[in-house]
Amino acid sequence: MKTNFIQRINQIGVPVKDINRAVTFYKALGLPLLFSTETMAFFDCKGTRILLSLPENEGFSHSSSVIYFQVENIRETYEKYKDDGLFFMDEPHIVAKMGRTETWMTFFKDTEGNTHAFISEVEM
Repeated sequence: MKTNFIQRINQIGVPVKDINRAVTFYKALGLPLLFSTETMAFFDCKGTRILLSLPENEGFSHSSSVIYFQVENIRETYEKYKDDGLFFMDEPHIVAKMGRTETWMTFFKDTEGNTHAFISEVEM
């Protein structure tokens, strides 16, 4: 009997209020736009699709889950996007130490009010 049905995350949906504004924002993060329509846009994040969409109905108009974008150097990433005008909720900070690895995060808002984060794991 097969017990491992889930293979990986294929797509993450992010509700938006203004599709054009949101597309501009996610392009500025450096994510490749796969394609878009009047109500949705698909981006690629290393094999995981990010779907930006206008809510089909009120039941889908809430904020999305937090997307944690893995980055190599969190301080450089923070400075680059801060200089570009991205609104950060905090500065890069350590959230966990596991053995010789430190996990760093910083949280930001997209143009639609969704909270996301950059995350970096640093070997000490």
